[in-house]
Amino acid sequence: MKVFFRRIHLYLSLAAGLVILVCCLTGAILVFEKDLQMALNKDRYYVEQGTTRLGLDQLAAGIKASHPQFKINGVKVYDDPTRSVEFNVAPKPKKDKGEQKAAAPAAAGGKEKGAAPKGRQPGFTLFVNPYTGQVLEQYSYRETFFYQVFALHRWLLGGEGSIGKYIVGVSTLIFLFILLTGIILWWPRTRTIMKQRLSIKWDANWKRINHDFHLVFGFYSAIFLFIFAFTGLAWSFEWFNKGIYTVTGSSMKPPAPPKSDYVAEAKPISFDKALAATRTVYPQASFYNLSAPKDSTEAYTVSALGLDPAHESATDAVYLDQYSGTVLGQLPFAERSTGAKARSFFKPVHTGSIWGTPSKIIAFIVCLLGVTFPITGTIMWINRIRKKKKGQPATARAQTAQLEEVA
Repeated sequence: MKVFFRRIHLYLSLAAGLVILVCCLTGAILVFEKDLQMALNKDRYYVEQGTTRLGLDQLAAGIKASHPQFKINGVKVYDDPTRSVEFNVAPKPKKDKGEQKAAAPAAAGGKEKGAAPKGRQPGFTLFVNPYTGQVLEQYSYRETFFYQVFALHRWLLGGEGSIGKYIVGVSTLIFLFILLTGIILWWPRTRTIMKQRLSIKWDANWKRINHDFHLVFGFYSAIFLFIFAFTGLAWSFEWFNKGIYTVTGSSMKPPAPPKSDYVAEAKPISFDKALAATRTVYPQASFYNLSAPKDSTEAYTVSALGLDPAHESATDAVYLDQYSGTVLGQLPFAERSTGAKARSFFKPVHTGSIWGTPSKIIAFIVCLLGVTFPITGTIMWINRIRKKKKGQPATARAQTAQLEEVA
């Protein structure tokens, strides 16, 4: 039976090993992406705390004056007084449709710098000093090194909807079977063999060390790799997402947000008034993310992350009438559907951020180990092929048989 599983393990690994290696390597890089971004770009995220903060509308007016080509779609305000304010902006649409289509790729940085995925409007983030109104940086994630790593991890640089996305998805699915067959092959028959499979014999020859490295660290990391691979399927297959909601008996469609009462010729409320109205419901939050309404009947949508959230995606939503600022409704994280709450855990679990730095360290180490397994496994396979071709003396055959029994 183990011969059968060994062949399945080998053939699946040969089929998907390279993609698995790439995904594990890029995953390891992305684990500490946010930490590295904030550590290497402190002038973007942090400012010297002043005595008086400018209002959001005053900051927005400054942006309109210095960057008239942009339309402000939203703003993110942090509770930390040393954090900059983040304005989400996008190029204003051109009157001429032909010019608009031609300008969109250029505004996004062009294909060479990572054009926006199909159907998504190109945009930027303007980091602003809340005490002086100075624009610290005009930032586009699609123009960064980390976006290229992210695109390689998700789509093999192919983009959303490309064949690369499905290659990654199928390889991830195969990886789950590789891990399962690996555990079956690892499972020992005796306690003596179990002890051998729980530690590496460092004083052995390099072939034995390579063999032990594959088996021992493969066992210790298998459960974590399985979790990372399993949660990763949510970004590759729609049927997997539907399955989450089906299993939990939830609807994939979120509750429709309330509408504003349209007032002819009236202007939407200011960001300051929207923030003040939100604070009547959530007086304290790690951040408030205000999204301006896109048409005359939409509500102001504000996402607030509590000071002690379940995870980084566990935000509460507040809906405001865009003309009066009246609170139209709320959708706390605790009141989301079971399916929506379960799905929200996938990203922090997949990225290793679910428990902060400790879980990130685990994710980083496990992803690095995941890079080695296709390599050590290939070396084991090549060694076996060479031994079969050369033909071995009786003593060597006995040693090989013993080694394969341990395997």
